[in-house]
Amino acid sequence: MTVPFRTGLGFDVHAFGPGDRVVLGGVAIPHTHGLVAHSDGDVLIHAICDALLGALALGDIGRHFPPGDPRWAGVDSRELLRAVVAMVRERGWRAGNVDAVVVCERPKLLAYIDTMRERLAADLCVAADAVGIQATTSEKLGFTGRGEGIAAQAVVLLAREDAGA
Repeated sequence: MTVPFRTGLGFDVHAFGPGDRVVLGGVAIPHTHGLVAHSDGDVLIHAICDALLGALALGDIGRHFPPGDPRWAGVDSRELLRAVVAMVRERGWRAGNVDAVVVCERPKLLAYIDTMRERLAADLCVAADAVGIQATTSEKLGFTGRGEGIAAQAVVLLAREDAGA
C-alpha cells in the first residue's frame, strides 16, 4: 500500500567567507561576509532540497548536484530547487507545505522573510502560506553563535498527486 503523504527532513550549513552578501531563500541579503560554497551557498534552499529528496528516499542534494561538477559552480540555488521539484512531480508527488528555520546571529533576517516565502512558494508551486520560515540565533553558542556560519533545517510534507489534498 502506498501512503498518500510523506515527510522529509533537510539540513545544511555553510561557513562565512569573503563577500558582501548572503543568499537565503533566493534573496540576496547585504552582509559583511559571503558564504563559502560551490553554488551560491543558499543553506535554506539546500535544506529544503534535501527534505524533498529525503521524503522520496532519493538521497541528498550532493548526489544530484555534486560539488565537484563544474556545471554547478556558482549556480543560483533556485535552479536546483526547481530541478528537485520537477523530480518530485515526475514521481507523482507535490509539496504540501514546507517549514524551515535559519540559525545565525547575523545578518538579521526579519525584513527578508516575506520575500523568501514568496520566491520559495513560486519554485515549490504552492501558496506562500504553505511556506513557513523562522529565523533564530543560537544565543552566541556554537559555530553560528560565534558568527562563523549559517545553518538551516527544513521539513516538508509531500502529497500524492492523486490524493486530492
